[in-house]
Amino acid sequence: MMLTTLLRLFFSLALLFSMADPAFAGELNVSAASSLTNAFKDIAQSYQAQYPDAKVQLNFAASGTLLQQLAKGAPVDVLATADQETMDAAEKQGLILVKERKDFVRNSLVLIQPISSTIKIEHIEELQQAAVKRIAIGNPASVPVGRYAQAALQAARVLPRIEGKLINTLNVRQALDYVARDEVEAGFVYASDAALMLDKVKVAAQIKIDKAITYPLAITKDSNNQIEAKRFVQFLASPTAQAIFSKYGFKPL
Repeated sequence: MMLTTLLRLFFSLALLFSMADPAFAGELNVSAASSLTNAFKDIAQSYQAQYPDAKVQLNFAASGTLLQQLAKGAPVDVLATADQETMDAAEKQGLILVKERKDFVRNSLVLIQPISSTIKIEHIEELQQAAVKRIAIGNPASVPVGRYAQAALQAARVLPRIEGKLINTLNVRQALDYVARDEVEAGFVYASDAALMLDKVKVAAQIKIDKAITYPLAITKDSNNQIEAKRFVQFLASPTAQAIFSKYGFKPL
């Protein structure tokens, strides 16, 4: 009788451990900036092909939104943002492992127009012309590309003259979509985003800013799967991942 009870207990415990937290089976939650969507989807597929035991769950949004989600307790193992400012905020809030923070790619800011547009815009100052009525820009409060664009407009001393034309978007991909659908005359996006829709948008101007646009990532402090997170971060530096980044218009550091 006692032997039967012990056997039942043994099998119950075995079943319990087999149903334990999926993180131990290699599940990884990655939150990444919207501009990384296409690249990270391809990279996740390549990663899972190389490591069949792994399962990557991807979450994309504006960097500021990702930070808010993480701060509110969203399950995140790896955070990848499109700017240093957001990652600095995550660090100050104690949400990431500082020693596991690193930059992994860089990008550039461009001004785009609908492919069929006949409005001539070669310089940021030309956004002041009457023909340009609407300009898509990521909300500077939460979207890094919006902050970069805002800084460029301020540096060119045209921001006060065109503020009424600015259409704030939730993320960089929304700005890209507005231009692609010819709903605005111009928009600010990353070069990598513009490269996705060259059949619908054209680059009007390369926008110079004071600092390089580098993308940082970090393993979160409350990650339940730090071993898998480190393996994924290492994979991002591999030739396979870097080739995918290059394919989508990102530049190496």
